[in-house]
Amino acid sequence: MEKREDLKSILPFLPLKLRSSSLVWPPSVVEALNSLSQGPLHSNVDSGEVLFIAISDIRSSLSLPNSSIAYSASHGFALFLDDLLPRAAAAKWFRVVVPYLATLLLKLPSLLETHYESADGGVLRGVKTGLRLLESQESGIIFLSQELIGALLACALFCLFPTNNRGAKRLPMINFDHLFACLHDHYEEVENKLKCIVHYFGRICSSMPLGYVSFERKVLSLECTPSCIPYPKEKNWSQSNISLCHIVITVSGLIEDQSREAIEVDFANMYLGGGALVRGCVQEEIRFMINPELIAGMLFLPCMTDNEAVEIVGTERFSSYTGYASSFRFNGDYVDKKDMDVLGRRKTRIVAIDALCSPGKSQYRPECLLREINKAFCGFMDQFKCHQYQQFLKDDGLLGLQHDQNVKDSGGRSIVNLLSLGHTSTSSQETEETSENQLIRREGHSHQPLDNQHEIGVVTGNWGCGAFGGDPQLKAMLQWIAASQALRPFILYCTFGLEALQMLDQWTVGELWNVLVEYSSQRSRGETRVGFFNWILPSLCSRDAMLNNSYDD
Repeated sequence: MEKREDLKSILPFLPLKLRSSSLVWPPSVVEALNSLSQGPLHSNVDSGEVLFIAISDIRSSLSLPNSSIAYSASHGFALFLDDLLPRAAAAKWFRVVVPYLATLLLKLPSLLETHYESADGGVLRGVKTGLRLLESQESGIIFLSQELIGALLACALFCLFPTNNRGAKRLPMINFDHLFACLHDHYEEVENKLKCIVHYFGRICSSMPLGYVSFERKVLSLECTPSCIPYPKEKNWSQSNISLCHIVITVSGLIEDQSREAIEVDFANMYLGGGALVRGCVQEEIRFMINPELIAGMLFLPCMTDNEAVEIVGTERFSSYTGYASSFRFNGDYVDKKDMDVLGRRKTRIVAIDALCSPGKSQYRPECLLREINKAFCGFMDQFKCHQYQQFLKDDGLLGLQHDQNVKDSGGRSIVNLLSLGHTSTSSQETEETSENQLIRREGHSHQPLDNQHEIGVVTGNWGCGAFGGDPQLKAMLQWIAASQALRPFILYCTFGLEALQMLDQWTVGELWNVLVEYSSQRSRGETRVGFFNWILPSLCSRDAMLNNSYDD
C-alpha cells in the first residue's frame, strides 16, 4: 500500500494512518468507535450535545486542532438533534443510526484497501480509478462504491477529515461542522438541508446500496497534443458547420425530474458543491442535498479552471423536496428507480460547469463568450463520441491536427473504449425512435447516424443566471451551441418558454455563434439594450424572406 501513488496523494486528507502496509485507525479511535457502535446504553451518547463531545474526543485522538472546527458547531449539533429533529426520529438516530455509522467507520480501512485492490484493473482494465487527489489539469476518473462513499460521508458528519492543507490545494471544505454552525443564522433552509443528510444516513443504515459512482475531471487541453481535444478558439466556433441539435423548451418540471436519458447540468461553483456544506441553498446546493453522494467529490476534486468540468455518474437520489433558496424544504423519502449500467452505476449523469460570476457588461466581450462556450462544451463532451469528435471536428477545422481516435488519461491509457463497456447498444426499434431526435440536418450538409448506441442529450436551464448574474438568453444560446458541437442529439431546456428559439432550428453552430457575437458586440458598445430574442427577430424575418425569394427564383 505504501508504494501506491494514488493513496499517497490523498492520504494527507484522510483521518487514517498507514502502518505496516495497512490502513488503520489509531487504537484510541477504534475504542471510541466500538463504544459508539454498541448503542446509547453502552456509550451514553443519546443527545446532540453528548454526540458532539464524543466527536471532539475522537478528533483529539486524531490530533485535529480545536481551531479547525467551526465556532458554534457544538450548539448546532445540540439544536438540530435535540430540538429540531422530531422526537421519534431523534430516538432512532441515537439508537440505530449512530451505532451503524460507527460500525461503518470501523470498516473504512478495509473498504479502502478493497477499493485499491479493485482499482488495479477490476473496474476499468488499464485505467487508473483509485481514490486520489485528482489535480487541476489532470483528466481522469475515480470509481467509488456507494458503501465506501457512505463511510466517507460518515467521516464528514463526524468532522474527522484533516483541514490544514485543503486550502493550499484549492479543495472545498468537506466536514459538516460549518453546516451545523449555520443553523442559528439561516434557520429553516439549513435545518431542511440537514434533514436531507440525516435521511440519507437513515436510508443507508436500513439498506446499504451496492452500486458504484464515478467522478471524472474533464479537460480541454491548452496545448495541441495528439491525444486530447484542444481548447477551441473563436474562429473555430465561427467556422463550424455542425447543425444545431433538436431543442425542446419546457416551462414546468425540474432538471432532476426529467425522464429522458441525458446529462443533467449542475450550475456549479468553481469549488464543487458551492455552498452545499454552509448556508447556500440554490440549484447546486439542493442537488447535493437530495443526492448526497455528490458530496464525496468535494474530498478529492480541487476547484475547476476555465477549461475543466466534472462529470459524476451513478449517484442515487434519496430525498424529495419543495421550494428554492429560503423556501427549500425536505419533503420526505424518494425512491430512485433509475436503471443501472453494466458498471453498476445508476444512469444519472450530472455535469458540473461553473459560469462567470457577476460578469455584468463584460459577459458580452469575445473573451467571455469564448470562456462560457468552451466551459459548456467541456461539460457536454461525450466520452463515447470522442473518436467521432476527432473526425467531425477535424473536418470542420476545429482540431487542426490529425489526432488519435482515443482520448487518454494522464498516464496515456485509453479511456474511451473502456468506458464504452458501460454503454449498451439499443434495439432496432429504439434506434428508429432515437433517429427522430438526431442532429437537425441542413440541406447540403447532413450527418450520418453516429452509431447504434442510445443517444444521451443535455437537460439544463438558466445556467449562471440567478445569483451569478448572467444573461439568460445569452446563456441559452451558448449552451445550445455547445451541446450541438458536442454532438448531443437534443437539449431539453427547463423554465425558458420562448417560442423564438424554435425559429432557429435550421442554423449551424457557426451561424448562430456569429450572430451571437454580433449581438454581444452591440451590447458591449451600448448600441442596443434589448434582449437577444427581440434583437434577432428582425434578422430572422429578413432571413426567411430572403430564403423564400430564393425558392421563388
